[in-house]
Amino acid sequence: MTHDWQQQIRTLHDELIRRDDPAAWVREADAVDASLRYPGFALRGPVFGVAVQDPAVGPEWRVLKPVVNGMPQMCRDSLNSYLWFRAKDDTDDPAVRRELLAAVGVLERESVNEVEACGVRYRIVRGDEFTRCDDNNRLEPPRPTDPEPAERTWDRRADHTPSPDLDFVLDPDRVEGGPMAGALLAALRDFAYRGVRFPVGLRRESERAVHSHPQVVLLPTCFAVVERERTGWEPALALQSTPHDARRVLYDAMSEMWPMLYKFDDEKKAVYEKAAEEFRALERADEARVAGRVFRICRAERLLRMGPDGPETPRPSDIDEYGPMKIHPTLLEDGTVVFEE
Repeated sequence: MTHDWQQQIRTLHDELIRRDDPAAWVREADAVDASLRYPGFALRGPVFGVAVQDPAVGPEWRVLKPVVNGMPQMCRDSLNSYLWFRAKDDTDDPAVRRELLAAVGVLERESVNEVEACGVRYRIVRGDEFTRCDDNNRLEPPRPTDPEPAERTWDRRADHTPSPDLDFVLDPDRVEGGPMAGALLAALRDFAYRGVRFPVGLRRESERAVHSHPQVVLLPTCFAVVERERTGWEPALALQSTPHDARRVLYDAMSEMWPMLYKFDDEKKAVYEKAAEEFRALERADEARVAGRVFRICRAERLLRMGPDGPETPRPSDIDEYGPMKIHPTLLEDGTVVFEE
């Protein structure tokens, strides 16, 4: 560990003491306990989102779209829609609309990782998702101090907790948390893909990123639903903002989404509905079993690399299953929407 990181961790320790915040001390104790009980790391793989640098707000890059997608193109499509609706709904100035639509046009035609409109830079960014694990490959479950919604509802119609990524400032000099967070960041500075399970080209790209983007940012912790497979734990549903939101999406999947999506017969549907209700009745369970399948709720952490020009973009080895396309109807400079037949 370098002297700079040692000094930063000491500063975080001093700040924790100065704040005299019992809740922060408990969170730090939780983090220390987790590092002992779950000393290993299980790499999930890359995740992608959208970041923005707006001089009107400040020089920092901020997260515009959560860093949770499995493919860069999903983020380009999300940015395409964001800019199109800005052009449609947020301005009456034809010049501003023209510039926003020019960026939309690029995203419709090309697999680009950055566009600029009205002096604002928009970038597709890349992170790595990982979870902590113990020597038996058990993944770390939610901690007692992890935040939960103010109202813990199971109502399918209720909104889920907004992503903690939104508007998150990508500042490698600001560490969220105490000394353990600082120590984790220090340990991850040299993180690169290693081992024969990764192709040589992918490993080399990862090693180059350590030098081209040497600074690291830890994004806010999210929560995953994973399923036990023969080769290990695999993601089953989208990342969620709180442990309860993860439990909710698993309950919804077992009770309604999967039976409908996969057209279960009545007998199988009843098995899944029963398992869902048993899981819900436990309120804070982190495991569910149904029809020989095992699901777990676990913490998901994400690392994002920063270089001299900002956050890292997708690497050549990051694969898209489809390419750019036109998503929305034609929007004219005067604001008219043209619906093609």
